[in-house]
Amino acid sequence: MSPAFPTYFFYQRPPFHAKRDSAYREAMLTEAVDSFLSGDVEVGKAMLRDYINATIGFEALSRQIGKPSKSLHRMLSPSGNPKTSNLFEIPRFLQHNEGVELVVTTRHHTLTSTFSL
Repeated sequence: MSPAFPTYFFYQRPPFHAKRDSAYREAMLTEAVDSFLSGDVEVGKAMLRDYINATIGFEALSRQIGKPSKSLHRMLSPSGNPKTSNLFEIPRFLQHNEGVELVVTTRHHTLTSTFSL
C-alpha cells in the first residue's frame, strides 16, 4: 500500500484529480494492484474501476486490449469473477499507458504466536 495515499484517501477526492495529478494516478494504480496481491480482490476491482473511469475510460481500454467494454465492466463489477489472465491484462496495459512499471518487493515480518504447549 502506498503510504502517501491510503485507500480511504481516494474516496475522499473527486476523480478529476486523477486527470491532473500523475502521482495521484500512479498511487491509485499501485493501490489497486497492492489490494489484489494482499487478497482484497473487491477493493482491487473497485480501485481499477475508479482509475479507468477517471483516466482512459472503459471504451478506450476496450479498444486497446481487444475485449468488449461490457465484459470489462462485468469483470470489475462487485459480482464479477474474472479469469486471472484477464484480470492482470488490465493493470499491465494501464501501467504501460501511464508510463510506469509496478514491481513487487519482498518484506519480511515476524510472526508472533500465542500458542504454547
